[in-house]
Amino acid sequence: MKKIAFSKSIFPNFATGLNIFCGFVSIVYASQENFKVAALSIFVAAFFDLIDGLIARLLKTSSRLGVELDSLADVVSFGVAPSFLIYQAHLNSLGWLGLVISSSILIFGGFRLARFNVQLEDITTKIDFRGLPIPVSGITIASIVLFYHNGLNITKPLYDLIIPIIAVLSILMISNIRYNTIPKVKYLNLGGKVLLFSISFAALLAVVLTRGEAFFYLIVAHVLYGIVRHIYDYFFNQTKADDLNLNQKTSES
Repeated sequence: MKKIAFSKSIFPNFATGLNIFCGFVSIVYASQENFKVAALSIFVAAFFDLIDGLIARLLKTSSRLGVELDSLADVVSFGVAPSFLIYQAHLNSLGWLGLVISSSILIFGGFRLARFNVQLEDITTKIDFRGLPIPVSGITIASIVLFYHNGLNITKPLYDLIIPIIAVLSILMISNIRYNTIPKVKYLNLGGKVLLFSISFAALLAVVLTRGEAFFYLIVAHVLYGIVRHIYDYFFNQTKADDLNLNQKTSES
């Protein structure tokens, strides 16, 4: 009897499937106006989005199928889910205008993922991102709802900043601004390892002490750092900026 071949890719693909499931859960709970669970589901989806890549690299099973499946999962969990969440939690009072504004996370995120797929050449290489990764955009929206929604609406000062935040996130996703990937510890020297673990510990401590609220500000700091660095490179390191625009390749969404 012919044996059925077993592929190690089932493990990272299973994690990607859980990512999609969490995105679906978020949509269901947002439709029921349980915004806290809907937002938390996006965070869990981000966890599975992180580990599916780690599993694939650990098992050396990176494939074009995995890349496409991961992008489809990201559209659901970090495009559709946060767009629907912020619409239900805040922007539905604006009618069609709110519908258009909230959908920009999905639309621009879709363009960002499409650009990644057509430009990706070496699926085994992990290089810095070009444009804000869509998971960062999705969890930014989720963190706003999770920490600043009081059951009725978004509390101030973010109440008046939601539309500008959505606009900035949407533009950043299709921009050429560079965002760093998580560095591999084994390639860092001792000083780099100490710095990485120190920053990680400080960030974790801040999140714990503020009961999670600091997470939003850490994400904002990450987003702003990419913008500030891009401006600095443009004005003070033009040669490097030109090289990045011409030669930089994305690694993953």
